[in-house]
Amino acid sequence: MTPAKTYYEEEYDPSSVLLHPDFKVLKADDPILADPKANIACTYNPAHEINMVAKPVPTARKGEAIVHVRCTGICGSDVHFWKKGQVGPTMVVRDHCGAGHESAGEVIAIGEDVKNLSVGDSVAIECGVPCSRADCDYCRTGRYNACPAVVFFSTPPYHGTLTRYHAHPAAWLHKLPDNVTYEEGALCEPLAVVLAGFQRANVRMGDSVLVCGAGPIGLVSLLAARAAGCHPIVITDLFQSRLDFAQSLVPTAKTVRIDRSWTPQETAVKIRAAAGTPLKLALECTGAQSSIASAIYSLDFGGKVFVIGIGPNTQEYPFIHCSANEIDLQFQYRYADQYPKAIRLVAGGLIDLKPLVTHRFPLAKAVDAFHVAADPTQGSIKVHITDLS
Repeated sequence: MTPAKTYYEEEYDPSSVLLHPDFKVLKADDPILADPKANIACTYNPAHEINMVAKPVPTARKGEAIVHVRCTGICGSDVHFWKKGQVGPTMVVRDHCGAGHESAGEVIAIGEDVKNLSVGDSVAIECGVPCSRADCDYCRTGRYNACPAVVFFSTPPYHGTLTRYHAHPAAWLHKLPDNVTYEEGALCEPLAVVLAGFQRANVRMGDSVLVCGAGPIGLVSLLAARAAGCHPIVITDLFQSRLDFAQSLVPTAKTVRIDRSWTPQETAVKIRAAAGTPLKLALECTGAQSSIASAIYSLDFGGKVFVIGIGPNTQEYPFIHCSANEIDLQFQYRYADQYPKAIRLVAGGLIDLKPLVTHRFPLAKAVDAFHVAADPTQGSIKVHITDLS
């Protein structure tokens, strides 16, 4: 028997958008794209197409705020939903689904009973909205990232925040201080991912750390590790350009460019030599089997490989080596209660995320932005889509 839908599952049922008479897939030359008041959005679909669409303009319901989304970053999972059509066996694109979950914007309307926000406030949007019911063990105990009825905007079937106007529960909007920009507010989402990993991995001042992968999550991990007082920090990647970028962010970081021909054991020799001291913790930000194995072989006895990245559903690891060297292998799923911490770190100047944004596009050109984000030859780190006018 299918369980009854929760309040938020009902409120954000995607059919209310898809079946609305204002919903329309737009051609590249559609004049709606030039209308600054139209609620346009970017979606992926089961045919692996990325499209601009027109959507109904939402109105604020009880406990809800309407946000004019000013900035949204493209996440690797957005590209994966577009290109592959799913992440894992349950998150499957079955219809048009709005992209985007790294967003910040301006509150333009509030509904009944909203007390924590005012029109004009700048907010970061936490896109994972759990059921919040007392009979949900995960919500009740504060591990709401595991809520089985979570509405996570941009994860099918729920439409994401890469849109002009977005209705959101006010309780899951985080007010931004005056010195935090919309771009920084959007970047608080990947920072929240990293902070959740740091909390579970028990990162401590003085830890010697390996960061595997110099993509956006790896680079945020690098910045967070530096802010946490870790030293030395070694970071790896396949591309020298990304390692050069990493070193521009943290000049004391040691870099290792991975050669695809190396075995995990050979890679580990290079990593240990770069570190110059035993490594106790690896923050694995690629999800790739070879990278995880390399991290395992790089660590000293009793070390921990903490996997932040997302990889294939089934992988193989060197079990006996892990067992004989007491190597812990640990994972995370999204995040819980990390946004306030992320905002404080950015507002206080402890973590500077601004250099990560390498490309910017207006909302009407979001499809172009996706093509840049998906093309490694473009050299993007974080692609942002803005609607600032």
